[in-house]
Amino acid sequence: MEDNGGTSVTEFQKLWGRWTNLMNRFYGDPKVELLMDTRLGQYLSSHPLLALAVLLFGVMAALPVGLFLSFAFVTVVMTAVGFVFFEVFLLCVGGLTLLSLLPGIAIFSVMVSLVFNAFYVTISKVVSRYYKRLTKEGEVLEDPGESVESECDTS
Repeated sequence: MEDNGGTSVTEFQKLWGRWTNLMNRFYGDPKVELLMDTRLGQYLSSHPLLALAVLLFGVMAALPVGLFLSFAFVTVVMTAVGFVFFEVFLLCVGGLTLLSLLPGIAIFSVMVSLVFNAFYVTISKVVSRYYKRLTKEGEVLEDPGESVESECDTS
């Protein structure tokens, strides 16, 4: 039994030596030295129970804060992606609307121009047929009672 107790003492001494080595390396870090030189570092060094409470609070608060920040980041990314998809959807709808509206406008303009051309041709033919004195082809008569035959005579 005593042999087992001696082994546990040597294991404890080895563990204590490793712990001391780790703490010396930790305190040898320039950032830790800078913190330990402040009033807060000196106060926490003289009150180890409070230092342990601060350490536990920091460690335990890191997980919820990290989860919240990751949730916020994912929300911002999803909002941006959703906004981009929504904008692309609106652009596609607007483009398809424009592409379906432009041929209709083209067909309408062609039909209106055909109707106006038909009216123009019809009205010009009617005017030239029934009102020859208004056109360049027919001669303008001085007296409406004068016949065309008398003007054609050259003698």
